[in-house]
Amino acid sequence: MAPITPHTLGVHKILKHIPLNAIFDLPAKRRLAKAVNIADLRLCAKARAHKMVFDYLDSGADDEISLRRGKDAYSELEMHYHILSGIKPPLDLRSKVFGCDVDLPFFACPTAGNRMFHWEGETAAAKAAEHHGTLYGLSSLATTGITEISKVHSGPKVFQLYVWKDRELVKEVLAKAKEGGFNALALTVDFTWYGNRERDIRNEFTIPPKYTIKQMVEAIKKPAWTYDFLSHEPYNYACINSDVPADSLASFVANQIMPEFDWKDAEWLLGEWNGPAAVKGVCRPDDAIRAVETGFSTMWVSNHGARQLETSPATIDVLPSIREAVGPDVEIIMDGGVQRGTDIAKALALGADAVGVGKPYLYGLAAGGAPGVIKALDILRVELDRAMGLLGTGTVDDLKKRGPGLIKRRGASARDYPDRYAFERGYGGGVI
Repeated sequence: MAPITPHTLGVHKILKHIPLNAIFDLPAKRRLAKAVNIADLRLCAKARAHKMVFDYLDSGADDEISLRRGKDAYSELEMHYHILSGIKPPLDLRSKVFGCDVDLPFFACPTAGNRMFHWEGETAAAKAAEHHGTLYGLSSLATTGITEISKVHSGPKVFQLYVWKDRELVKEVLAKAKEGGFNALALTVDFTWYGNRERDIRNEFTIPPKYTIKQMVEAIKKPAWTYDFLSHEPYNYACINSDVPADSLASFVANQIMPEFDWKDAEWLLGEWNGPAAVKGVCRPDDAIRAVETGFSTMWVSNHGARQLETSPATIDVLPSIREAVGPDVEIIMDGGVQRGTDIAKALALGADAVGVGKPYLYGLAAGGAPGVIKALDILRVELDRAMGLLGTGTVDDLKKRGPGLIKRRGASARDYPDRYAFERGYGGGVI
């Protein structure tokens, strides 16, 4: 028998007609308006979201060493700029990804369960991608359906898929993605076991939250998030089966994830999709070469946001070796640790064709829905434009062509993190 909750009692059907969220969200809107960088958006998200939801978004695996290294690695890369380059604004940030034209060389990565951060969920990120004319990535564990996303985003889209056991389920999901106008597929291969996220364990994280005294106290502290949660429909995994409630994530993953999925299974999947496809989770050159031989068109260098294998390498550190292994003609996407537009510039210079961002846009989503995601991408766009201008590269193609000579590594320094509060701010910025 299902537990009695406000949703089972139908409270959300009443509350949705009482627009108190406009009042509860006033402080969040003020904070969002003052944010000037991604670290600020992180603080905005922390101030609005339930503690266990924010920590789920903000955390990494085990001791979070890879999470910290993923950010630190960019600070060890210096930008050796050219002078008197003869370029002037506006710069050309246009690029291609999965063979499609985009206005920005970076995009919002596919991430699961966006409605836990804000009631707009994946729709907010899709609207932001449409606004900026860039790629949108949808997770197969999304809480918004493929049809809804297609209504708000007309540009190129990539559908992310996990390694499920049930091939009929896989075929069904792929058919939905094709019908919904998704241009490419991304197979996530670094999620064969569920990572050890200890903040979640300490917070007694569940989707949706259990109605314990601890969670209710935390909910009272965050009225804007709580009213959103109570005044909207409960979450479900809309891309798989709208009848599957999101609170069954752990059991669904345990039943459906296929740890023994191998290269032969990948070949079968590529045959079913028959289109542009990325293998997401590459960190070794030999695996990248094998993936190209298997038929993947795109290498997606990723360590799952440092949420899976602790002490996995920073993606920006392995990116050059992946580029060297596959050569100049194979498309490479990279995500991981990106907090600044300068980080994106470094990734493009060292071999990436496109850069995915996860936490930055989710901070924006948790901070304020679609306006927050739009602002997150806009912050990164402005920072990337400035970095390219100061480097002396007027186009993304120019940055990629001249990149290896512009970026040089040096040892880490305590001066990279100038004060003891840097960790609390997410390493840099954060003055509100």
